[in-house]
Amino acid sequence: MKFYSTNGQAPIASLEKAVVKGLAEDKGLYMPERIKPLPQSFFDNIEHLSFQEIAYTVADAFFGEDVPAEDLKRIVYDTLAFDCPVKKVKDNIFALELFHGPTLAFKDVGARFMARLLQYFIKREGQKGLVNVLVATSGDTGSAVANGFLGVDGIHVYVLYPKGKVSPIQECQFTTLGQNITAVEVDGVFDDCQALVKTAFMDAELNQHMKLTSANSINVARFLPQSFYYFYAYAQMKRMGLADNLVICVPSGNFGNICSGLFGKRMGLPVKRFIAANNANDIFYNYLQTGEYNPRPSVQTIANAMDVGDPSNFARIYDLYQKDHAAICADISGCTYTDEQIAESIRAAYEETGYLCDPHGAVGYRALCEGLKEGEVGVFLETAHPAKFLATVEKIIGKEVEIPAKLAAFMEGTKQSVSMSKDFADFKAFLMKQ
Repeated sequence: MKFYSTNGQAPIASLEKAVVKGLAEDKGLYMPERIKPLPQSFFDNIEHLSFQEIAYTVADAFFGEDVPAEDLKRIVYDTLAFDCPVKKVKDNIFALELFHGPTLAFKDVGARFMARLLQYFIKREGQKGLVNVLVATSGDTGSAVANGFLGVDGIHVYVLYPKGKVSPIQECQFTTLGQNITAVEVDGVFDDCQALVKTAFMDAELNQHMKLTSANSINVARFLPQSFYYFYAYAQMKRMGLADNLVICVPSGNFGNICSGLFGKRMGLPVKRFIAANNANDIFYNYLQTGEYNPRPSVQTIANAMDVGDPSNFARIYDLYQKDHAAICADISGCTYTDEQIAESIRAAYEETGYLCDPHGAVGYRALCEGLKEGEVGVFLETAHPAKFLATVEKIIGKEVEIPAKLAAFMEGTKQSVSMSKDFADFKAFLMKQ
């Protein structure tokens, strides 16, 4: 499979180059030259397949031309060593729980897959020297990537995160690991962290000094595997006989997650439509309303993983739909909620149904409560365990939230981080010393 840049000015790349480089030379995002539709027989029998079997079929369509079947199967099965179950919340609303992995967040799927695929390429090519992974995080990406790559030979990870703008538990998950993980605490917001990463990829001197790649959703090996759980959600709904008018609501920040779902739809996944649920960072919502994309600095909210003012993957959605605003609106609707509305939704879901949402899932839940049409069934993505936002959630529901054992284990470590300004010159100087 070959990959082109959304900016259209970079050379066509192989899968290996797209994964190892992360970002194209013209600062565009890589896109596969074609999206293979899956056969109808796959969807006819999907409810009888395991999560791993479904994921391997999807992975083969993207990666099968470049990775031998036995190696690809091992990567997929090793990635998905946990379940992503669908849980009923109301008669017509279900949660796809994506927090059963090692760091209790949906990004475990993409991060673990990318770590294994990158290691496969490094071993296959017998590369000498470290591959350095730069990743910006507004919350869960950092912990998922850090833990996905922890202890992997030949790879060092630098996690850039905005000082004081991730939850204490999220921070513990990537600042206490040591080994081949370096946490960089940036005096700024997520967009500043993302800008540092993107600028680093474009700096010729820095790239001569060290091999750089990204594990943000700008990397095809991060966002494409996230399509796996959309197919698995459909399979679970089909088992219940509830898949005919399926609406999937995705809490959206950098838009890699919903983008992978849209790729699934292009492959034939029978989803009626998607809802992109925003917090106060409503850039995409405004685009849907006006047809104009106007990024701006992000604002801090209680759904911090969605605090993105210039979503990278908008470029992929725009490219996927050939810049056709009407076509985008036909498949995706949007909504936006304040912190007060998000808190209200967490409280209402818990009191009315007994289901506890995290702040991001609550945005998705509310969107379905308000946006489902007659005869539709909705699935929202519960993207992280509510205990990762302990103080926020406990204050809202007025009760203690039990902390899962694997989350509590992270909290026992000692914080190790490097303080950094948002000035690229400072970040470059730091990397040049490594």
